[in-house]
Amino acid sequence: MSKALQGLRPWLLQRLSALYMAPYLLYLLGHFVFNAPENHQQWWDWMADPVVFMANTLFFVALFIHAWVGMRDIIIDYIHVPGIRFALFGLTGLSLVAMGMWVLRTLFMVTL
Repeated sequence: MSKALQGLRPWLLQRLSALYMAPYLLYLLGHFVFNAPENHQQWWDWMADPVVFMANTLFFVALFIHAWVGMRDIIIDYIHVPGIRFALFGLTGLSLVAMGMWVLRTLFMVTL
């Protein structure tokens, strides 16, 4: 890939993830404002719906991709010491993987 196009993939990932997250957040806002569950069981049943489960899973995948690309760009732009940069990449990656596992565990608990 040419040097001029190296930033295209992260830029595109950032935009595509935002393209999914923004409308989904608006949908959630509208859903909970106009069709709020009356009790915990209704919320649980809504979350257990397979379509909602997949939409939530896609949302969190997009969120973690968005977060990784954003943090990666910040680290590349502002951290110039290679050792510190490498450590921050590792900490960011581990944090996002841990949060992703926690989110998946939570989503699967609702569906069981």
